Amino acid sequence: MKTEEINLPHVVAEVTAVFYCYEHALISNAIDTLDALFWHDKRAVRLGIYENLYGIEAIRNFRTQRPSIGLVRKLHNSIVTTFGEEYAVCSTEFTNESTKKLGRQQQTWVKLSDGWRIVAAQVSLMSAF
Repeated sequence: MKTEEINLPHVVAEVTAVFYCYEHALISNAIDTLDALFWHDKRAVRLGIYENLYGIEAIRNFRTQRPSIGLVRKLHNSIVTTFGEEYAVCSTEFTNESTKKLGRQQQTWVKLSDGWRIVAAQVSLMSAF
């Protein structure tokens, strides 16, 4: 890949928009939107703080069972990096009032025929500095 294909402005804008759409859905527990933005495939992966989810069905089941309170959080150091027109990685840190730990999140996004979708995600916590 050529360096000039990294972070094309229009692609960064598209991915940033879906990243923040997902974030809004996450903190408002908009399960339908969360589901729509994940790849509907058995190869989708979400590695969470306490769970490893393989496949869209496991991810859906998790979403419907998780608590819907205390979801508001503040993002820090969010970085969107795109590669060409169809691949992106979003990384961010987050804090919320329910824990004194620093959260970390990474998402791999791919532009499929139905739009940008998360194909893999990872969420973790670490002791705050």
